[in-house]
Amino acid sequence: MIEKTSISSPKPARRSTQRWLPLVVIVVAAGLIFAMGWHKYLSFKTIGLNYETLRSFIGQNLLGALAIYVGLYVAVVALSLPGALIMTLSGGLLFGWQLGAPATIIAATLGATVLFLIARTSFGETLAERAGPAIASLRDGFRENALSYMLFLRLVPVFPFVVVNLAAAVLGVPLRTYVLGTLIGIIPGTTAYSVAGAGLGSVIEAQNGSFQACLAKAGGGAAAEAKCPYSIDTSALVTKELVLAFAMLGLVALIPVALKKWKSRNAAV
Repeated sequence: MIEKTSISSPKPARRSTQRWLPLVVIVVAAGLIFAMGWHKYLSFKTIGLNYETLRSFIGQNLLGALAIYVGLYVAVVALSLPGALIMTLSGGLLFGWQLGAPATIIAATLGATVLFLIARTSFGETLAERAGPAIASLRDGFRENALSYMLFLRLVPVFPFVVVNLAAAVLGVPLRTYVLGTLIGIIPGTTAYSVAGAGLGSVIEAQNGSFQACLAKAGGGAAAEAKCPYSIDTSALVTKELVLAFAMLGLVALIPVALKKWKSRNAAV
């Protein structure tokens, strides 16, 4: 009688590859973009020098332009590239804040969700399983009030967007809570910066005029362009008062957590 030999299934190895592949793709793509210097095009110089061309294209292809903008924004957030603020301001500048703000909110939420899912699938769950008691306790406490904490982290601009995305994956925030907290939490900041961007049209036009005049005076060419700076100071848009206002909104989001803890303490007495 011939015995049947069992062949070990490669499913575990295949699952491991499938789990890590999206993260590898993101890391490689981001590395390629930085190595090629493509991230430098995410600047107000690029937007400003092509301002009229972009406005003309948007006027003739509004839906297509919005789709391109949303796609680029999703990629910027998912790949954790610098330039999200410039993209937000540019959305308000090019589309007006009435269209720019909603498009940016949707795009930022989609991009953050992509990164969250990839991080949670690849290393978030593994780290949670291997975490010590301290991390496990923090994870349980965070999940208990996940929506309030997510709103706080999104509302207060002190916390980097990408760090919040990765932390939420490690701390086991449910997908629905993560999406809802991100979507609602970024509305105030995104709207504020979109409105600010919508008012930069005259600043862009003035900077374009002075830049072209400088190029003409310097004789044109690459050497002249190096001598003629092109800069839009966006740091003035992020004022202490604006940060304080967002911080106050973040504290409001934590009120349910404080009330829950206060009630539990009183019930235990």
